[in-house]
Amino acid sequence: MATTDPSKYKFNHTMLRIKDPKKTLAFYELLGMSQVNKFEFPDNKFDLYFLAYDSPKAASHANHWTDREGIIELTHNYGTETDDNYKPHNGNKSPQGFGHVCISVDNIQAACKRISDAGYKFQKKLEDGRMRHIAFALDPDEYWVEIIAQNPVDKTENVHETDTQTYRMNHTMIRVKDKDASIAFYQDILGMQLKRTSENESAGFNLYFLGYGPPADGSSANGVNPSATKEGLLELTWNYGTEKQEGKVYHDGNAEPQGFGHICVSVDDLDAACARLEEKKVNWKKRLTDGRMKNVAFVLDPDGYWIEVIQNEKYKQGSKY
Repeated sequence: MATTDPSKYKFNHTMLRIKDPKKTLAFYELLGMSQVNKFEFPDNKFDLYFLAYDSPKAASHANHWTDREGIIELTHNYGTETDDNYKPHNGNKSPQGFGHVCISVDNIQAACKRISDAGYKFQKKLEDGRMRHIAFALDPDEYWVEIIAQNPVDKTENVHETDTQTYRMNHTMIRVKDKDASIAFYQDILGMQLKRTSENESAGFNLYFLGYGPPADGSSANGVNPSATKEGLLELTWNYGTEKQEGKVYHDGNAEPQGFGHICVSVDDLDAACARLEEKKVNWKKRLTDGRMKNVAFVLDPDGYWIEVIQNEKYKQGSKY
């Protein structure tokens, strides 16, 4: 009987719906990402673009797209680029749910200047507010893209040099109602490890960073974030007291208004992994046996966010990869 080892799982991608692929691809390419796969579905009138860091300096250089972490999947439904009424929901305006994706960079001043010089807007510039070590850029659909530093923030403000080949797609943030339920789900059900906790009692919220791979060594690369050079982290934002609210608190991005779609985990053995999930009594959105697509499944986390489960081709029997 086939078995599955959650330590081999990867937080493969985060899916966002977009209006105009040309504009959005240009933005993420400016950030150093490149297209590592594309699926076209003309009969269903949508395309999927998979973007990742793939330079020789990248964490997953030349890996098969299923054997990576930190991919951004862009979903384009034909015709939205010419529809004046279409605008994806960024998850930060009401109703809230998904928060942002995050890119870690070598020189945050230079990186932010480069983005600004290219004509893109910011939700928060480095100099705004008290937190001078992070910024939030806006992509063409106004999704928030957090920019964090991999290295100590340069007090001399050398804004001239940055190497996009060293960037990482560090994490994806979603808001959760009940931290204990969500942490237990991602640890016990999906096999992630809690890598880092950031408690912000004065502001009434905590951040929990989970992911796969070896445990964080606890050292801090930039004086603030010990996991800034990693890819494939999931940030759970818990606002104090939401666990006491009745019913669903956060928007999953798939009900209207649509924007964020899902996160995706690639696994060593898809059938065995889904059998394990069945034993764990997960809430299914789509089992492997449902519908025409027999190579993907979707489970629901405690807040109703969709989690796609796919086969990592590296582990597929007979794979040439």
